[in-house]
Amino acid sequence: MGKFVFGVIVTLLVIILGGLGFALLGFFPTPSNVEPPHWERHLAMGAVDAYTERHAPHAANPFTPTDANLIDGMKLYTMNCALCHGGLDRKPSTLANSFYPPPPNLISDPPDDPEWHIFYTMRTGIRYTGMPAWDKTLAEPDMWKVTMFLSHMDKLPPAVQEYWKTSFGAAPTAGEKKDDEKNEKTSKEKHDHH
Repeated sequence: MGKFVFGVIVTLLVIILGGLGFALLGFFPTPSNVEPPHWERHLAMGAVDAYTERHAPHAANPFTPTDANLIDGMKLYTMNCALCHGGLDRKPSTLANSFYPPPPNLISDPPDDPEWHIFYTMRTGIRYTGMPAWDKTLAEPDMWKVTMFLSHMDKLPPAVQEYWKTSFGAAPTAGEKKDDEKNEKTSKEKHDHH
């Protein structure tokens, strides 16, 4: 039994030292302007989600999704997040492909996580991704308003959608796009039947 335990310990040490040698001798890729492999992205995002699930307080957003709060969140997003996560004009960020892994475009693909998850990620950042912790830059109410905007993007009230369109010249929101696509499909089907 002692030889088995010794063998396991030696094997683990060889793996650890081999991994360190691999990295310290320059064989571990470090460029940030390349697409991460699927397995790495899956493993990293799984780790982030698991950590957040374990450590983030399941706090409720202290703000209600009023027009004013959603517009405030939109403005804060534009000033602080759009450079990396895509602008409200629906154009992708020019910096996105300079990060490893690239940050998600939160306008084209809004997060579907609960608000407490989004807030915690914003407040604490994500190590090794370039996502900073905003807790020393944005006030907590501002982080909650950005969180609210991101979590309500597919169901914004008409006044907020209008503000978005007039202020940023943006295409319809995700919810409107789905309606437009459905209407186009219905119209095409009617046309095809004639």
